[in-house]
Amino acid sequence: MWRRLQMIFQRKFKITLLFLLLLALLVHLAMDLALSATPRPCGCDAKAPKASGIPSGSSMLASPKKLSLRILQDFSGSNGSLEKSSRPQRAGPHTRAGEPGIRRQSREGNVGRTEGSKLAALFDHPLYNIPIPEVTEKDKLFVVNPMEKFSLRSSGSDEWVSSSKAETVLPTGKTAYDTYPTWLKFHVGINRYELYPRRDPLMPTLLRDLATQRIVSSGRPGTRRHPSTSSTSQTLSGTTRRLQPSTWTAVLMTRCGNQSGLARNGFQVLRFRILDFRRIPPVSGRLVNITKEIRDITTDKKLAKTFFISPAGNVCFYGECSYYCSTEHALCGKPDRLEGSMAALLPDKTLAKRRSWRSPWRRSYHKSKKAEWELNPNYCAQVRETPPYNRGHRLLDLIDMTVLDFLMGNMDRHHYETFEKFGNDTFLLHLDNGRGFGTHSRDELSILAPLRQCCSIKKSTYLRLQLLATQPYRLSDLLREALATDPLAPILAEPHLRALDRRLGKVLEAVGRCLAGAARPEEVLVDDVGSRV
Repeated sequence: MWRRLQMIFQRKFKITLLFLLLLALLVHLAMDLALSATPRPCGCDAKAPKASGIPSGSSMLASPKKLSLRILQDFSGSNGSLEKSSRPQRAGPHTRAGEPGIRRQSREGNVGRTEGSKLAALFDHPLYNIPIPEVTEKDKLFVVNPMEKFSLRSSGSDEWVSSSKAETVLPTGKTAYDTYPTWLKFHVGINRYELYPRRDPLMPTLLRDLATQRIVSSGRPGTRRHPSTSSTSQTLSGTTRRLQPSTWTAVLMTRCGNQSGLARNGFQVLRFRILDFRRIPPVSGRLVNITKEIRDITTDKKLAKTFFISPAGNVCFYGECSYYCSTEHALCGKPDRLEGSMAALLPDKTLAKRRSWRSPWRRSYHKSKKAEWELNPNYCAQVRETPPYNRGHRLLDLIDMTVLDFLMGNMDRHHYETFEKFGNDTFLLHLDNGRGFGTHSRDELSILAPLRQCCSIKKSTYLRLQLLATQPYRLSDLLREALATDPLAPILAEPHLRALDRRLGKVLEAVGRCLAGAARPEEVLVDDVGSRV
């Protein structure tokens, strides 16, 4: 009897165990099917942790087991497009091949200035019409041969070459300048005082070309700390256009994830002529097909090896760089469309040498070690005695850049550059602004250390900041209007726009404290305008 009961119990136990295993398998399959069928408007896993540091749109926010490389389909061995990932998304009834998904730029040709707009009123204000000194030949970056014309190679190459037979290839204009491509006209216009003039007629065309011209090649842009790629446009060859994939813009649009550790694209497309700082290369937002416009046309084997398909079927890549270049920080499309910024790079350094300067207020980038300026309250006195800050307007230009960095929350200003031809008497190039607009709720006052320690600022800059704090010229309203014409608009979320007004008030407060404690106010507000305002 006892043995019979044991046999019955063992059989029931085995049957029960098999039933439980089968039930667990069915539940697991049901969960997988439910997750794959769930719509993800954010382009990322809804259950992902908010501070995971994974790019928006990436499906790598799944569980650690699903991050195993063996479930990622390697994309590096083939140049064929996936049927699913390369299918164009319809952006409108007249979307053309070569311009996939590009949204039309409203008010094309006026760079955000419309009749009756706040921007138009701002740029008509006397503070924005202060003339620069007369530009002589020695103040120009390039000396142009007025008889030299440009043409395309008859072989069909996209390279621009000098040719004495240009008249037979390109329409002959009134001058040789008319035969120059837009990017070359931009380079020719650079001078000692600015990258481009206040009312540059080339800017609408250049921005439109950056957003729409066909990309003919792609590769790695050199030494970078974040995933990015360089692309060259069809009619803009001769200069490279950088595509920095927009992990941050996607976060602003979808509010999914937290990209505090990665370079963000939001500031790259900002046209900060609002502060009259014409020191940032022109940039336009662009929607890029990762498959057709980067992977399929690249000749960079190392870059090609970093492409893969995520578990959700999105096309991803991570490139090669010092930091964040791994599958955990890959840049992914939806499924292969990625918002990015296309920037007109400056002239090649072999033609126009640039000098890199280490910022005196550079951070230590160390968890326990502080920089000297954080410990020494009289640090600015040392800087004032050190070339090139001991004469000219270099220190004031650096403080201008400090104000800009504070407004956008950029704590990563470790270096800046100048054109070597102009020596120390020239403007500072505001490059590498990708760390801007990270956290709208935090105002990092340490960025203002140069202003607060030196208690000096250009009078023209201070007057413009005061103007932007008034209701008719509110900074957030002006920037919202300026960015509305970008192909990827809206660029900034409303909390970031409100943060600009708040931070502007704190800059004016800092200058006010300097004026209150100054024996000579003219040492705080350094007059650079004279009687021109």
